Amino acid sequence: MKYTKLGNSDLNVSRICMGCMGFGDSGRGQHSWTIDEEHTREIIKRGLDLGVNFYDTAIGYQSGTSEQYVGRALRDFAKREDVVVATKFLPRTQDEIEQGISGQQHIENMVNASLRNLGMDYVDLYIYHMWDWQTPIEDILDGLNRIVKAGKARYIGISNCFAWQIAKANALAEREGFAKFVSIQGHYNLIFREEEREMVPYCNEENIALTPYSALASGRLSRLPGEGGTKRAEEDAYAKFKYNATADKDNVIIARVAELAEKHDVSMTEVSLAWLLTKVASPVVGATKLHHIEGAAKAVDLSLTPEEIIYLEEPYVPHPLAGVMAQNKPAAAKEKHVWSTGDQKIGK
Repeated sequence: MKYTKLGNSDLNVSRICMGCMGFGDSGRGQHSWTIDEEHTREIIKRGLDLGVNFYDTAIGYQSGTSEQYVGRALRDFAKREDVVVATKFLPRTQDEIEQGISGQQHIENMVNASLRNLGMDYVDLYIYHMWDWQTPIEDILDGLNRIVKAGKARYIGISNCFAWQIAKANALAEREGFAKFVSIQGHYNLIFREEEREMVPYCNEENIALTPYSALASGRLSRLPGEGGTKRAEEDAYAKFKYNATADKDNVIIARVAELAEKHDVSMTEVSLAWLLTKVASPVVGATKLHHIEGAAKAVDLSLTPEEIIYLEEPYVPHPLAGVMAQNKPAAAKEKHVWSTGDQKIGK
């Protein structure tokens, strides 16, 4: 495994981040395809053995049960100081807004709930999961700064935002002396490259770490169409929504991934992630089977030539925004967002 500094932080992270959205009680949340605690522990232990020290979860993943599974496994298999743990908080609910709960108090409540779930005193990276159009960004930044000062989070990151949003937020934070965002977790992979328009150059200029999710496009970049279907591919309507509309165009790129995988005698996972690793600090790679994390770890050692990178990139065509980013607008502020869960209870 290779390691890198996470943007303007002193966090030393593995070039592969284990995405933990696939862990958690399958009966308590958005997804029906998540795996139980026994298999979660097996995969996390294998990740640690392979040198993966960066783990990304969220309170919205299966109503906090992902955090619980991850926390217990890391406590049993690793020293706290040897791993980098990231989790995320959700926007204020309509009930909270009506009750007058401020953005600052909401963040305090959320981080306390996550720390209880994880069984930890602090997280290394606390991530603003999606832009909250009903809460002033000044309140968000103030709330995040308070938990950093309290030692509950070492650094803060942001997810699912536009470049202008993180630029505005970090400018305000600098003006007020607040903690600034050191990382961005956006939707970025070989068949969805819209982040390259503004976010990638902005982050390169400011040394903000890119830790993209959907690194393998929900598995589409790990196999040829029609091969090796998964439970997620069959049941995840959200992932289908993100990719099915552009499948014909994307399949041209996927075929080239398969071609290079055969040439190098490696998996398609390795080729797809090797390409992404030329662009970002540490892609978030979901794993629900041992071979998922094993293939991801191997990608770190695969080098593609400049000509191969161009060959993979050449067929790309612009894609419409999908998923959370398609909801990132004021008109959608009061809509039920994709991570809403009916039984999520956040205590103080």
